[in-house]
Amino acid sequence: MSLPVSVRILAIETSGMACSAALYADGDIQQRYALAPRQHAALILPMIESLLVEAGIKVTQLDALAFGRGPGSFTGLRIAASVVQGIAFAAELPVVPVSTLAALALGAMRESGEAQVLAALDARKNEVYWGAYRHVDEDIARLQGDECVCLPETITEPQYCNWVGAGSGWAAYGPLLLARTGDRVLRVLPDLEPVARDVARLAVDVFAKGQVISPEQVCPVYLRNNVADPRPA
Repeated sequence: MSLPVSVRILAIETSGMACSAALYADGDIQQRYALAPRQHAALILPMIESLLVEAGIKVTQLDALAFGRGPGSFTGLRIAASVVQGIAFAAELPVVPVSTLAALALGAMRESGEAQVLAALDARKNEVYWGAYRHVDEDIARLQGDECVCLPETITEPQYCNWVGAGSGWAAYGPLLLARTGDRVLRVLPDLEPVARDVARLAVDVFAKGQVISPEQVCPVYLRNNVADPRPA
């Protein structure tokens, strides 16, 4: 499946330690990225402006906005949602929410060259945000089962072999996760973060299916009822 060339989508991702923005335009993706805890609110708007100026594109010339909708840091998710919502209202643009676990999985597929990823983000409280993804078509990470928040020792064991573990959950709870997954995991990328370029790539396919929301519908997805979260963003 080739990349569509007539779609322009601006994406942002601020759910974790990294802050990033990406512009998908004319079949190409450009990104701004910084590993900068506690600086997301200050960095994200300059990143957006830099991308648009470099591409010579106005916000009103975009087809849609996209954001990493969660799960992740409460503060980081609120930043992304509020920034996207504000721009979408002002420019009258639709919005594409994208799972941060799916974006993480797609990044791991690109990094490792493997087709199956066990995405895990540190959810604090001795829990992980968890999702299993498999490569489908070109640049698509499709969820197998459901995303969830759970104890590392209670994750659903993968049915197949040759998985890659990715994300901060593996950094925090690697031994517990490996005890459940065993030799089905080929390698682990514990330092990998969800980034906007993968949010943008996933958003292109969602947008093509017409699965967009209006600005007033923008809302983070936390996966747990208690969203109090001290992590920096």
